Amino acid sequence: MLAGLAAQFRAHPVATVLELGSVVVCILLFVGTLVLLSSGPPTGRGNPWLVLVGVGAVFVVFWTAVVPLYERFVYA
Repeated sequence: MLAGLAAQFRAHPVATVLELGSVVVCILLFVGTLVLLSSGPPTGRGNPWLVLVGVGAVFVVFWTAVVPLYERFVYA
């Protein structure tokens, strides 16, 4: 598995980093959501919840806007 991942990295370093980074962000968002849910509903400003939602929103915008633009200009 690691040999295949290393070969993929050599062939497509940007795509591999993006995909592995996305997996890490998804895992962190999932764990963060579980931790925040276990601590109860937000009180006051709910800053941890705002951070979690903000990270999720940036992640979505990145994959729906930035990556397609990158692919359009690099592989055009």
